[in-house]
Amino acid sequence: MTTTPELIHSYLAAGLDCSHLEVEGDGQHFQAVIVSPAFVGKRLIQRHQLVYAALGDRMREEIHALSMKTLTPDEYQG
Repeated sequence: MTTTPELIHSYLAAGLDCSHLEVEGDGQHFQAVIVSPAFVGKRLIQRHQLVYAALGDRMREEIHALSMKTLTPDEYQG
């Protein structure tokens, strides 16, 4: 099964409370803009850990490269 941006979008939306979510990619490399109130008060590494937790084993098995911008709602609006 080919991993698509839409599939990653659905994984993230199911596992993380997102107020805005964009995922693009070519099947191998993906870019995501993830806006979540869960990121408030978290350092960058903690935000990425939340994303990895939402993706679970898929990060190792299906998704080979994911670059992400993780923003709070205030940061995204700013």
